[in-house]
Amino acid sequence: MNTTLKRTMLSSVEIFCLVAEQRSFSKAAYQAGLTPAAVSRSIARLEGRLGIQLFNRTTRNVRLTQAGEEYFLECQQALKQIAEVELRLKNKSAQPSGTIRMSLPTPFGHFRVLPLLPKFQQLYPEINLDIQLTNKNVDFITEGFDLAIRGRNVPESNLIARCLEKADLLIVASPEYLKKHGTPTEIADLQHHQCIQFILPSTGKEVPWSMLIENEVVEIQTQGHLNCSEDILATITLAQHGGGLLQTCRFIIENDLKQGKLVEVLQQYSGTQRQFSLLYPKNKYEQRHIRLFIDFLIEHLKY
Repeated sequence: MNTTLKRTMLSSVEIFCLVAEQRSFSKAAYQAGLTPAAVSRSIARLEGRLGIQLFNRTTRNVRLTQAGEEYFLECQQALKQIAEVELRLKNKSAQPSGTIRMSLPTPFGHFRVLPLLPKFQQLYPEINLDIQLTNKNVDFITEGFDLAIRGRNVPESNLIARCLEKADLLIVASPEYLKKHGTPTEIADLQHHQCIQFILPSTGKEVPWSMLIENEVVEIQTQGHLNCSEDILATITLAQHGGGLLQTCRFIIENDLKQGKLVEVLQQYSGTQRQFSLLYPKNKYEQRHIRLFIDFLIEHLKY
């Protein structure tokens, strides 16, 4: 036993092993923080309980008897097993724990983050995740959020911003809509089409469409009679059912494109992207359970 034992942790077996290792009652007593008399009494009680002599004692040294040698080997193994169990239980109790409150934009939450959460829970079962899906900007302090993911440009603030993805933007419509209203070939054609709009909850304004014109990103304000706020996925449902043209992130409608439910148009103006960033106050990264989640998201969502 290499570490000094505290008196409250000692058992007669542990004291016996100390004496066997030190081959001295006084040395064992010093290491254990006991008196030699207390060590001697403990060994005597143990020998009395077992009904065997464990040590041959002389005035100069202490040696194990044959029975003592046998008992010492068994005790060492038993104490090692106990130590391993204690370490395992200690590590289990030291599992990172706590609650993380996070705000996610609807599409990025559904298609990118939520599918990852079961894996994170398997790794860290003691960490609770409180997820809110909203496209509103949140107040970290008054609303009690630890993290948030937001699209578009991140305003300058005292928040840390980590880019998670730069999502390709494209313009789509359903085959039924295009059959009825025709396929636009130029930007100017948009004025003759129903363009589905998303209203930003934080500003109440329509999100402009982003086009790549002569290698320059240009934002265009489109027009239409179908506007959605709060839930961006509502615009997808409208487009799928012939509601009009829609500019959205490729990752949201990849399956619809493969299945032919939506068709890309105006490809010559595609090439723009929408950045999604992870936001958090600087001090949040110092909390272990939050730091683990931040690192997990960055590892699995790195662009």
